Amino acid sequence: MTPTSLEIGIDNFVSHVIDPRTGVAYHPAERMRQFLAEVVAADRAGVDTFGVGEHHHEYFLDSAPSLILAAAAALTERIRLRSAVTVLSADDPVRLFEQFATLDVISGGRAEMVLGRGSFTEAFPLFGFDLADYDSLFSEKLDLMLRLRAEPFPHWRGTHRPPLTGQGVFPRPVQEKLPMWIGVGGTPASFVRAGALGLPLMVGIIGGDPRRFRPLLDLYREAGRKAGHSPEDLLVGVHCFGFVGDTDRQAADDFWPGYERTMSTVGRQRGLPAPDRARYDSEIGERGSFFIGSPDTVARKIRDLGRDLGGISRFTLQMTNSVMAPETMLRSVELLGTEVKPRVLHLLSLV
Repeated sequence: MTPTSLEIGIDNFVSHVIDPRTGVAYHPAERMRQFLAEVVAADRAGVDTFGVGEHHHEYFLDSAPSLILAAAAALTERIRLRSAVTVLSADDPVRLFEQFATLDVISGGRAEMVLGRGSFTEAFPLFGFDLADYDSLFSEKLDLMLRLRAEPFPHWRGTHRPPLTGQGVFPRPVQEKLPMWIGVGGTPASFVRAGALGLPLMVGIIGGDPRRFRPLLDLYREAGRKAGHSPEDLLVGVHCFGFVGDTDRQAADDFWPGYERTMSTVGRQRGLPAPDRARYDSEIGERGSFFIGSPDTVARKIRDLGRDLGGISRFTLQMTNSVMAPETMLRSVELLGTEVKPRVLHLLSLV
């Protein structure tokens, strides 16, 4: 990674949002308009990439991320658009590839996929998959996705879907090699698999000191080296909670109500601990995984983390917030692109 190659991005879920002034949730159609306005603002501010999550849950509106990304593609000019993450295990790779190849055509070559198993499991029973097949579903479907990327008329056989015997899969993407990242949490085997395949890695970090992931990233890089992949192919991205305000305190106070609400509802369903303001403030600190603060603070933390992890190629902020005025979110998006990104690149140029 060259010193100034770090990309700055946003990963957002299209969750329901409450207007903090009225206490009433925005209508889904209005919420979707707000979300698309966030992507447009990111594009204009110079943010490099924008990811949309996938959920099949009453709390969210993003069960069809490729449709949302296609709408965003028609409204933007340069920002790269991707899933964050695609729940590959519970979908059909052929349909997914066709959808994202179509997105690549619509966007003029700006589509990417982040493939993962998902931190929510509701998609498995919804689409008729057994959670007992959690690992084998992902491994087999990832193998098929890579085959689809390489061959328009693939021959392939597995156990979880009918075989392919040379049927054409179209359209083909604009990009010669549609970017596919592997989204991971903290499972060592997932890091090794991504490295052995030579696929870029997106690491989701939702709490604790993010530097604890350095041994896992070393494992990923070593697996890639042993498999004969170039270091230039072994890209590392990091995804953390983040929000930018004009001051550290304003950013922390603006983000807290929505974070507290989300972690008190959806977080509880996932077995996560109840939110606590003292713990939240600790995560915002120097060794925490929340990148919340002024442009200077956020930029410095990104620079420091990249150094401590042995170099990263992309850093994305999870800015989803369920209690926030639209103008507050748009201001944060603008600050990320116009203030944080230039500061990060300047700090990296001094190394």
